[in-house]
Amino acid sequence: MQKNQTVLITGASSGIGKELAKLFANDGVNLVLVARSEGNLTSVKREIESKTDVTINIFPKDLSKEDDIISLQKELISQNIQIDYLVNNAGFGLFGEFINTNLEEELNMVDLNIRTVTHLTKLFLPGMVERNKGGVINIASTAAFQPGPLMAVYYATKAYVLSFSEAISNEMKDTNVKITAVCPGATDTNFGNRANMHESKLFQSGVGSVSDVANASYEGFKKGKTLVIPGITNKMLANSVRFMPRKIVTKVVRFMQRRI
Repeated sequence: MQKNQTVLITGASSGIGKELAKLFANDGVNLVLVARSEGNLTSVKREIESKTDVTINIFPKDLSKEDDIISLQKELISQNIQIDYLVNNAGFGLFGEFINTNLEEELNMVDLNIRTVTHLTKLFLPGMVERNKGGVINIASTAAFQPGPLMAVYYATKAYVLSFSEAISNEMKDTNVKITAVCPGATDTNFGNRANMHESKLFQSGVGSVSDVANASYEGFKKGKTLVIPGITNKMLANSVRFMPRKIVTKVVRFMQRRI
């Protein structure tokens, strides 16, 4: 990392996004923090400012909305802020059988988990390539490796993020631009509560630490890894599904998703 460069982090008001903001700031990278809650962003800004001397700009935006992405781009241009690194962290899930879940919420999820990741990467990646430095961290999930009964749409969106990241990482192989997909398992963030999954077998069996996930993500990115799966158990589970019949995989996932 080079000082006086700038990283844009989405979903930066809490969880993995907030922890990654601290890590970038500790290395002297300026921050552009984006999330829906201005109050939470302000709190994160004050916390990091008390410990570092980096420049921090906050932008309260709902990135599932196209208009907010466009306004973000315009504000960055007007303030002459160049984005050297991008962290696509914002996203959410929804628990339940597909026939019973809310369509509007799921379409919003597709917009945020897929469309926003694609749009922001399209906005900032060409500049990185032109300067021949920088990179993108996309927060996917171990959900990317298999279908997810009871969270069908969420699992599918994360499969997109992983596939997209690996593909453009290959396209960047002759540049100094790094693309890293991070696939954490269940993590101690607000995700479980928002997805209504905190009572599932998956979350009740144990969750990973936010700081551990962020540290693994950051170190993997700095080393130029295309794929980071934090935690030995998560690595084993992600690799094991490749050798199992797909019908068995979906049965196992459904069992783990069920509420205790």
